[in-house]
Amino acid sequence: MNRTFDRYAGIVFLAVGTAFMIGSRTISTSAYGSNVGANIFPMILGGLLALLSLRLIYETFRAQKTETKKQNLDYKRFGIIFAAAVLYAYFLEEIGFVISTFLFLLIGFQTMQKGKLLTSIVISGAFSYGVYYLYVNVLDGSLPGFPAWLGLGG
Repeated sequence: MNRTFDRYAGIVFLAVGTAFMIGSRTISTSAYGSNVGANIFPMILGGLLALLSLRLIYETFRAQKTETKKQNLDYKRFGIIFAAAVLYAYFLEEIGFVISTFLFLLIGFQTMQKGKLLTSIVISGAFSYGVYYLYVNVLDGSLPGFPAWLGLGG
């Protein structure tokens, strides 16, 4: 753990989370065909980011000083996850929320820890479908469904 980097990253993420919460107040509170407005997710995610940032900042002050050594950055993993995130955003509308989220999580889990493929598949599938079901059926929101060519609804 690089305490200086973590402290500055926490401050930056706190600012970003706060900006998300402030910015979400300007987004429409209702959306066509949805009881949940477009402002809900940015508000919740901004709040979570701000709270986690505060925790990170607190931990940097609480941590005892340890011997600092140069850490090698893992550019390969970062590149894979960054590319997966870009592709996730690009294909979200075309292949739907459940499939794109499943693939993104599966790639992320396998990038961070190879092996346990079955566990990664189960967790990725359960999470992506669970969030979709909760948001669409329980909260009456709207997310891109399954692609029409799959025959499961659009």
